[in-house]
Amino acid sequence: MYSENEIKRIYWASRRGMLELDLMLVPFMENCFRSLSAEKQRHYVVLMECEDTEIFQWLLGTENPDDKDLLGIVNDIKAHARAPKA
Repeated sequence: MYSENEIKRIYWASRRGMLELDLMLVPFMENCFRSLSAEKQRHYVVLMECEDTEIFQWLLGTENPDDKDLLGIVNDIKAHARAPKA
């Protein structure tokens, strides 16, 4: 598990400065990150180390990451973004 300070750092890493990414990553971080398994949390942290252009293409669905772990977390983020909002 990550400490509160680490979670804050991961949250700020989720704010990419590209509106399209921010609209998907920040809500996922706010609503889902804490409930993810430790393994999925690590996958998200690895995703945050990727280039914005790669993440954008993966979330847009024009390309998929080669790494199956990254593909899993990308699919989780896309599913959260598509889910109906209350």
